[in-house]
Amino acid sequence: MAELDTSGGGNKGKKVRSKKQSTRVDLTAMVDLAFLLITFFMLTTTLSKPKAMDLAMPDKDEKVKDEFAVAASRTMTLLLGKDNKLMWYIGEAGKSAPSTEYYGANGLRKTLLEKKAEVLQKTGKFMFVIIKPSDKSVYKNMVDVLD
Repeated sequence: MAELDTSGGGNKGKKVRSKKQSTRVDLTAMVDLAFLLITFFMLTTTLSKPKAMDLAMPDKDEKVKDEFAVAASRTMTLLLGKDNKLMWYIGEAGKSAPSTEYYGANGLRKTLLEKKAEVLQKTGKFMFVIIKPSDKSVYKNMVDVLD
């Protein structure tokens, strides 16, 4: 609330001057309102939650417990190399020459969809994709392949 200080001072017998009035504004209500608004917006704003993808990694145990046989014709291996290079082959290593591919909708995605349909048509089962990044590959490329 606003207050007026009308103290004139203790000067008696001198010339009467106009009284100086000092104004003081009480800011308590405004501070309370500010804290209420801050609290309201903190509670009602949804905080951005980090988006993470679940990734199943093999155990570091050397003894593989649940091993099952998969035909080599159902596996596609992606090799991630340096300088954003991507190579792939189907089957066992060394039996077929790796093909070079680029990242994107018309590159790797198109190839994966074509080979998936081809394997499904031939065997009636789904295809396994093995991703093998090299030591010099970029993490961004690994994420792009997973996407």
